[in-house]
Amino acid sequence: MKFTGKAIKYGDNVDTDVIIPARYLNTIDKKELASHCMEDIDKTFKDKVEAGDIMVAGNNFGCGSSREHAPIAIKESGISLVIARNFARIFYRNAINIGLAIVECDEAVDGISEGDKVEADLDNGVIYNRTTGKRFQTQPFPPFIQKIIANGGLVESIKNGEIV
Repeated sequence: MKFTGKAIKYGDNVDTDVIIPARYLNTIDKKELASHCMEDIDKTFKDKVEAGDIMVAGNNFGCGSSREHAPIAIKESGISLVIARNFARIFYRNAINIGLAIVECDEAVDGISEGDKVEADLDNGVIYNRTTGKRFQTQPFPPFIQKIIANGGLVESIKNGEIV
């Protein structure tokens, strides 16, 4: 699994109410959710995000409620990967369930700035900042998680009780 995009960076404790404000939870339309992603923390997000971009954040990303709307909004906005120091556990599981690639890497968070061009090879656990030339090592995804993300989520990955 390889990703390339420009970094869009946030700090610590970005909660699900900031990722997708509760006032928009009356829809299940993924494009509608994406159009409001991050708007309470970054009014420019929807205008600057491009398909394939990589979100970078600090500690406790996705804290707050357990709603799946948050990772759906991020994925549908065009973000291909989220790199953070650590994730709220429910957000982490919801992200994988809906097929959003996420990875924890302190060094990458410290070594990537807003707008840097980033490449990630999650099969081998390598994150590379093309802007600065810095390389970071993280844990590769286990094969079954790679399959879930590649298939677009858990539901799309199950066939006859097995992950395909």
